[in-house]
Amino acid sequence: MKTIIGYIRQSLAMKLSLGIVLMAVLIFVLVLGILFYQARSHVGHEAISRASRTLDATMMHVVRHLNTIEDATNTNAWIAIENFQPQALLELSRRIVVLNGHVNGCSITAAPNAIPECGRYFSAYSVRLGDSIVTEREKPYEYFDKVWYKTPVKRGRACWVDPFDDYNEGTLSAEDIIASYSRPLYDGAGRLLGVISTDLALPKLAQVLEAEIPFANAYFFMLGRDGRYLVHSDSTKLNTPTIFDTATAKDHPDIVALGHEMTTGKSGTMEVVVGDKPCLVSYRPLPGTQWSLALVCPRSDIFKSYYKLTYITLPFVVIGLIFILLLCQRVVAQSVMPLRRLLQQCQSIAQGNYEEHIPQSKRNDVVGRLQNSFAAMQHSIEHHVADINKVNDETRLRNVELQQARQMAENSMRQKTLFIQNMTHQIRTPLNIVMGFSQILRDNLGQLPKEELAEIAGMMGHNARHLSRMVLMLYDSSDTARSDETRCQRNEQVNCNDVARQSIDFTCQHFPEMVVNFSTTLPDDFTIHSNSLYLMRSLRELLYNAAKYSDAQHVVLAITSTDTTVRFTVEDQGPGIDADHLERMFEPFAKADDLSEGLGLGLPLTKQHAMNLGGDLTLDPSYHQGCRFTLELPI
Repeated sequence: MKTIIGYIRQSLAMKLSLGIVLMAVLIFVLVLGILFYQARSHVGHEAISRASRTLDATMMHVVRHLNTIEDATNTNAWIAIENFQPQALLELSRRIVVLNGHVNGCSITAAPNAIPECGRYFSAYSVRLGDSIVTEREKPYEYFDKVWYKTPVKRGRACWVDPFDDYNEGTLSAEDIIASYSRPLYDGAGRLLGVISTDLALPKLAQVLEAEIPFANAYFFMLGRDGRYLVHSDSTKLNTPTIFDTATAKDHPDIVALGHEMTTGKSGTMEVVVGDKPCLVSYRPLPGTQWSLALVCPRSDIFKSYYKLTYITLPFVVIGLIFILLLCQRVVAQSVMPLRRLLQQCQSIAQGNYEEHIPQSKRNDVVGRLQNSFAAMQHSIEHHVADINKVNDETRLRNVELQQARQMAENSMRQKTLFIQNMTHQIRTPLNIVMGFSQILRDNLGQLPKEELAEIAGMMGHNARHLSRMVLMLYDSSDTARSDETRCQRNEQVNCNDVARQSIDFTCQHFPEMVVNFSTTLPDDFTIHSNSLYLMRSLRELLYNAAKYSDAQHVVLAITSTDTTVRFTVEDQGPGIDADHLERMFEPFAKADDLSEGLGLGLPLTKQHAMNLGGDLTLDPSYHQGCRFTLELPI
């Protein structure tokens, strides 16, 4: 198998042939699939049509049998009324059976005391037993409760009654299950004389149905009004109470649906699974009765010729595809022969034999154009070699430029080192204080007075908060924090007065002696669309600087508004900012001198926060008693 796969991978002719065959397979499958689908659909429709025609023809035969029995009954009914005497009724009963081959039996029963000399009971019954006909007056029994007697009497007209077993102990009975057409007999005064009932043996009706089946395994069955099987090719079904007792709605919903359709007198065609075999069932109500006749055709019989055609077609398709593969492989192999020679020449050049010359081809097809392209490529490579030498010279000049860039990078590294040293110095001082006091507390915790402990704890807390502030500023200045600020959402409802008060409280924790005069022209429920976190960080930094670089006693935080903006103004009375440092005060890491405290990130980060919030941070140049910063944000 590996050898075959390797051969296919290395052979262009085989690859092309397989590609052509694959395309042919797809086309064949598509075309044949459409044809077979159309054929299957046509066969299905034809099967439904054939089943319907067969069912209609069979229905006509059945109706003809029923009409024969109805005519025999209705024709002789008036004779029975005119001659309602025992002997005459016995002769009439026998005559009906003798003259009508479809009649299995005939009974003429009298109403109670309709014949005075016979008393309550009189029944003249003739039945066909084998090749002979037996006629007798039945012994007295309560035939008034029999369905063939009470049904027509109750309805007051002739009707078919559902099939029944005629056996009565001590009386003459039919051998088979029979269906009766019964008619009540009334005299001229409207008095009930009795009932004439003509019988049809269902096995004979089943023989008529079996002669009409359109497929080998098709069969008919008949249901009564309550769903009971009257006729079925499977005799065990006749012992089943109803069609609904052989199937449940959960396991066989199709059979249950078919039973409801037939018992309600509807006609149509359904797909039903009978005995794990899909079948097509056509059904019709039987005219003049409450019965329904159905024809069951297994799908295997319907599509037998279709499947046979499939089994014959597939081998021819496979043989045809193999023939196409062999033919394509031969034709393609001849077509790609020049490519093999071109491959050999290219391999020789790749091994260092640059004297190998690829000739021009006179062919105008793809292979010829490919060979000419390789020849042109070989000529172009010779020119490019000279260009490569020129590029090498230019590369040497660029190396010199790279050396200069390297020196600039080293200078940047030195600046980075200076920043790290400055940052380390700024962090180390409060850290040493915290560590020193912690050692004192560890060694002398029980010897220090409470006032000194409180002072030490305050110093440690102040320096810890100072460290935390510097770490947060370093984080905000990092690329990650800048990315977070760029993506910050200004979709919060921020209460300006609440944020200002929280910022004041936070700053006073760092500077307990600090006094902040807070004023606002906004109501306490006034809000803007912004980000409370970044607004609070900005106000905290402005208040922190005001307390740090002033006397911390004349710090003012004022909030005013315009139609479109809100202004947060922080002013102090301190030394202010030198004029030389004004231009660089918003640049990161810019400080008045290298010895001053801090990282040089407070004002630049506050400026960045303000811009991210859609506003700006400015220094009021007209204020000369200290510093006055204005943070303006859109409403």
